[in-house]
Amino acid sequence: MTVAAVILYRDPAGALADAAGRPSVRRAVESAWAGGATPIVVVSLDPDGGVASALAGSPAVLAEPAPVENGPVAQMVRGMAVAAEQVTETEAALIWPGRMVWVDAETVTSLIEAYGARRGSVLRPTYNGEEGWPVLVPSTSATALAALGGDKMPDVLIAELMAASTTAMVETGDPGITHDASTAMESLPEYLGPPQPVGGHAPEWGAAAAEMPDDAPLEGPALAPYAQAAEEGD
Repeated sequence: MTVAAVILYRDPAGALADAAGRPSVRRAVESAWAGGATPIVVVSLDPDGGVASALAGSPAVLAEPAPVENGPVAQMVRGMAVAAEQVTETEAALIWPGRMVWVDAETVTSLIEAYGARRGSVLRPTYNGEEGWPVLVPSTSATALAALGGDKMPDVLIAELMAASTTAMVETGDPGITHDASTAMESLPEYLGPPQPVGGHAPEWGAAAAEMPDDAPLEGPALAPYAQAAEEGD
């Protein structure tokens, strides 16, 4: 079972913003990888190459956004399409707004494990009953998601998709799913962890990623083709 992470940024400033001493994009990618998501796609503009530099040494692919006039839904679908290009067996994607910098790797693992028992379902994490991000969307739901319209914000898109889909809520005990970058790491509510295992033993995919130094050598494609071309043209 392959579940991607699609991490979305409206602009490079959000991707490069400080998150407890690390670029936000780097922290999100490391949590996704340590939790077992693969492939990992970052959707962001990168005119100056700063996002690509922040991702150097990570397993993430940097993808050019869809036209901004097509709205948030186009960015979600764009990321899912790039993930499928990277790994054709991708069954689902964690739709991950870049502002959610404090999501714990265990939450990623819990959502992936929960999907194993609920194939085809849209899964949304909760913290003390409050709905959060990232939301796991099956690849088979990409067409339905795309049809929801470019004028809707992410929470509305997911609510409408869930209303038309088989769904489940997954209690994670992770305040990082509901508190974004506007909350300092030290000000987050208590991390509780999942109330019970969602199925089987936690996988160890990518467990060492959180310890990966920023200047580690590249371990795979860090740039989608458009970004590589831009870099080579500098």
